[in-house]
Amino acid sequence: MIIPVVAAVAAALWAGWAQRAPRATGDPASLAEHRRFMAAMERTTAGAAAPGERSGR
Repeated sequence: MIIPVVAAVAAALWAGWAQRAPRATGDPASLAEHRRFMAAMERTTAGAAAPGERSGR
C-alpha cells in the first residue's frame, strides 16, 4: 500500500518540476562569443576553394 502512495507523490513532484517555466538563456557574453565565432568561420571559408578545386584560375 505504501509503494503506490510513494509513486504517486514522486510522479506529482516530477510533473511539477517538468512543467516549470524555462529559465532565460540570454547570456550576452555567450551570444557575443558565438557571433564572433560565426564571423570568423565566414571569413575563413569565404575565400577558400572547394576541395579538389584550384583557386587562382
